[in-house]
Amino acid sequence: MEGLSGKLFLLSCLFAAEGSAQDFGQTQFICTSVPKDVDLCTAAMQNSGPAEDLKTTIFQLRETVLQQKETIVNQKETIRELTSKLSRCESQSLPAAVGPGGRRPGGKNTMGDVSRGTADTLAQLGQTLQTLKHRLENLEQYSRGNNSAQANSMKDLLQNKIDDMEKQVLSRVSTLEESKPGQGNETDQRNRVESTLTSLHHRISDLEKGKETRPADRFQLTFPLRTNYMYAKAKKTLPEMYSFSVCLWIKSNASPGVGTPFSYAVPGQANELVLIEWGNNPMELLINDKVTKLPFLINDGKWHHLCITWTTRDGMWEAFQDGVKRGNGENLAPYHPIKPDGVLVLGQEQDTLGGGFDATQAYVGELAHLHIWNRKLSVTEISNLATCNSKAPIGNVFYWTESNIEIFGGATKWTFEPCSSVN
Repeated sequence: MEGLSGKLFLLSCLFAAEGSAQDFGQTQFICTSVPKDVDLCTAAMQNSGPAEDLKTTIFQLRETVLQQKETIVNQKETIRELTSKLSRCESQSLPAAVGPGGRRPGGKNTMGDVSRGTADTLAQLGQTLQTLKHRLENLEQYSRGNNSAQANSMKDLLQNKIDDMEKQVLSRVSTLEESKPGQGNETDQRNRVESTLTSLHHRISDLEKGKETRPADRFQLTFPLRTNYMYAKAKKTLPEMYSFSVCLWIKSNASPGVGTPFSYAVPGQANELVLIEWGNNPMELLINDKVTKLPFLINDGKWHHLCITWTTRDGMWEAFQDGVKRGNGENLAPYHPIKPDGVLVLGQEQDTLGGGFDATQAYVGELAHLHIWNRKLSVTEISNLATCNSKAPIGNVFYWTESNIEIFGGATKWTFEPCSSVN
């Protein structure tokens, strides 16, 4: 009975070893002879080489499995944390759903909501511009194959749409810049938006020409907002002048003050020749930083033709509005010739040569047909200009043509017919 118990105990030990290994592959029974007076389990474990090897392998595998399990648990926890962080980031960066017309569910208008991220806002505006560009491409294809009244109507509609979009985009960018100044990324995005706007307007202008090329001087510049980056610049400088005449068409209802229709700066003198109306002051003419007030009344939203003449002798000047002399004076920078090699800017007042713009002095409105002569025009010549007479002279120092002007910052260019477009 005692021997039977010993044999059963040995078998149970072997079965235990086999059971521990059954999860790791095939196993086998091991039969070994043992002296009668020796402890069966001890002898079996001492003398069974394969069983010892199996036991060692089991322990190693069990340790490996435990380590791998711990690693997997840690990785799952890490993945859970990352997923949670990602969800929080998405909920913070993505705006709430916005319905048509810029309204969130619930009816609140968000078109002026500047609390949203600047990058999100500009990205959304950029998408809108891309949509307009796609529509413009379709319109161009249509117009090439169908130069009908319907095509012209579509062009007009798109022009109005882009004009409205331009005001909204530039206003939004200006607001965002005021609330978060000095961020290079936003400035870059603003420049890209302005570049897209400028490109769109150029393409609209080309589309307007159709098969018949538009005369190079039949255009106007529009400055819809008071900014410090929207302007146009003459590609050529002015010569030295001992007298001059400056004439242009202008339309604005900005208040207070229409701003600076043009400024001419030279090295060492930013206010060499400036026409400006800012604040509640009347329009002024500056020559070599000397100033005189002009008797113009123009901020009524209607087109007006302005002419100013000046001679260095005694600094005598005359001012004409719509072909009629409104005033004159003397001692305005007498015996000071207008210096050459400067920069002529439209829409901004220069504090430095070609720059230093101040938004409070920027021009808001439309202007066209800026001409400059190095002589004093006669009353008849000025009248011919104001009435679009065929005998009207063209500036011999600077004349209005598309090749003489480049525009920046979102200023726009539209077709303009003097007199027929007036009011």
